[in-house]
Amino acid sequence: MDLSFTPAEMAFREEVRDFLADSLPADLAEKVRARRELKRDDYMRWQKILHAKGWIAGWWPEEFGGCGWTPAQRHIFDEECHKADAPPLLPFGLQMVGPVIYTFGRQAQKDYFLPRLLSGEHWWCQGYSEPGSGSDLASLKTSAVRDGDHYVVNGQKIWTSLAQYADWIFCLVRTSTEGKEQQGISFLLIDMKTPGVTVRPLKLMDQNAHVNEVFFDNVRVPAENLIGEENRGWTYAKFLLGNERAGIAEVAWNKKLLQRLKDIAFAEQSDGRPLIEDQNFATRVAETEVKLTALEYSNLRTLAGMQDGSPPGGEASMLKLVGSEVTQAITELTTEALGYYAAPYEARDDSPGSNWTPVGPEYAEGVLAQHLFMRAITIAGGSSEIQKNIIAKAVLGL
Repeated sequence: MDLSFTPAEMAFREEVRDFLADSLPADLAEKVRARRELKRDDYMRWQKILHAKGWIAGWWPEEFGGCGWTPAQRHIFDEECHKADAPPLLPFGLQMVGPVIYTFGRQAQKDYFLPRLLSGEHWWCQGYSEPGSGSDLASLKTSAVRDGDHYVVNGQKIWTSLAQYADWIFCLVRTSTEGKEQQGISFLLIDMKTPGVTVRPLKLMDQNAHVNEVFFDNVRVPAENLIGEENRGWTYAKFLLGNERAGIAEVAWNKKLLQRLKDIAFAEQSDGRPLIEDQNFATRVAETEVKLTALEYSNLRTLAGMQDGSPPGGEASMLKLVGSEVTQAITELTTEALGYYAAPYEARDDSPGSNWTPVGPEYAEGVLAQHLFMRAITIAGGSSEIQKNIIAKAVLGL
């Protein structure tokens, strides 16, 4: 593909910039810029602004409420949003379950769920991993037993991101124990307000509760909430994971993180010399930037293939593997560049009336917490070891 932008695409970039300048609330941008924890209202406020513009899912097909953007437009939009410090669009609905519903769902499911997903009325979370079934997802134990026109669900999910805010969860459940493990899995949509659903937040080492345990105790789910066919859920799960892993590359966000790192590295230190003059540190920054540039071109090629109707295969695992490594490298280098200035921001108090006063430069705020949280990125969406196995089989033919 031609990786240079056309005049029409450059005009689209200007349109996006103008829209962000006019419509992105300054307080939201400041919260993102300072790397403070975003709450449900923050995410929903921005989603409603984009929904009113018609840009909430620009890459979706127009028949389902999207704009049918090209890969280049999608890339430009993501890049400009990150440059402007716009809140991220959560992937669980827009990037994960939404495409599953409009690709494999029945018409009634499309008519009900897709408009509510786009408007923000429904916040989604992902019910895949379980205790003992993370990378080996096919070994999951959460069961769904058919009882008339319902399924009765029992089990537990874990590492469920932002489930404390969610209205709905899309779950992989076991509907059969016969044959291969993958053949007995189904894809079920569950209302989080259903009796028997319990959410318990887990505080991570960055001091925030991003993830949760979700328990199902005799939860009755209408059978009409089954996506596709019973026991075919593994097929839909692989489709979803391909989209998730392509998104985890986060090229635009990584470019934003890298620019912040370079700004810090080129700033004059207390001894009057910028850190970038340290040859070892400069080499590590350069290596990371080269890897990110290669990742960007690979991501554009994969997006182009998806636009032509080709589902992401081994390429998605390559993007996920390298993208997560780049993110970890950048956040680690940034924390290293700040030294002891990173630490005072670990326990920021945002409560009303707080007299907490930051110590050190403002650009240090939230850096350590971000670095700690990103230690998990090489596990999220399938561990790096799993991605290497997929690449070996799907790309190298081993």
